[in-house]
Amino acid sequence: MLRWRFFLGTVLVAALLGLFWLDHAASLPGLALMPVLVASVVLGTQELLGLLRAGGLGPGAVTVYGANLLVVLAPWLGPLAVQLADEAGPGGIPSGAGAGGLWIALAMGIGLVALFAAQIRRFRAPDTAAANVAGAALAMVYLGLLPGLLVQLRMDWGIAALASLLIIVKLGDTGAYAAGKLLGRHKLAPVLSPGKTVEGAFGALVACCIGAWATFQWLVPAITGSPPCSGIGWRAVLFGAALCVAGMLGDLSESLLKRGAGRKESSTWMPGFGGVLDMLDSVLLAGPVAYLLWLAGLVP
Repeated sequence: MLRWRFFLGTVLVAALLGLFWLDHAASLPGLALMPVLVASVVLGTQELLGLLRAGGLGPGAVTVYGANLLVVLAPWLGPLAVQLADEAGPGGIPSGAGAGGLWIALAMGIGLVALFAAQIRRFRAPDTAAANVAGAALAMVYLGLLPGLLVQLRMDWGIAALASLLIIVKLGDTGAYAAGKLLGRHKLAPVLSPGKTVEGAFGALVACCIGAWATFQWLVPAITGSPPCSGIGWRAVLFGAALCVAGMLGDLSESLLKRGAGRKESSTWMPGFGGVLDMLDSVLLAGPVAYLLWLAGLVP
């Protein structure tokens, strides 16, 4: 299984790097990556709805799918609509760096209205109405807002920012799996996730820090066409450590959802990786941390 995981992980990373290159070369930012993101959100939403139903909740599926897609596409389609309509300017529609956050907030507001409307239409008697709305809102945040921030990261800071996030976090996942399998003795979260170990967490930290240093030393300058980053060492290591912690929290967060639903996996369609949520969980919670650190100027 370890060899299969490494092989499949290598293939997926190679495919993503190819898409990153296509997206970097595209005239419209996000054009090559958006279909993959949309497919991931749709499949992930299907898995999350399955977990919510297993936990006794029944949010309206159609509305949840629609709200998630609306939120995740908002930071991409909103500025694009402004650009095509040429309506930006004083008193006009917001555009430019950071404006995507306003589109995300607006999309979430509209999505929440739709979620309440759907639950109102379905209401027949006192039951789990509030819990259903809460479950639907969780789905919108988890698979709408968080992926939307990944889009915003790409739009504001370029393809190098998104590539660095995915590479560092996935190196952490691989390091945790390898160290846990080879050296794991002490359980990290025995009740929530019995397979995770302290040794695996340390392996993830080492992999993320080394990966972050190498990424900002060579890959990011190669993508941006800038000279190698000088003095980036400790900042890259700090960036990698922060993403490592956020990624592990993301992994444990999805474990929390699965255990709450009495499930071991969100899906089994990809042997060695589980479902889409199992592949996205660490990236989703690392996204806001990465954006904050880019915004703070920790990394170039």
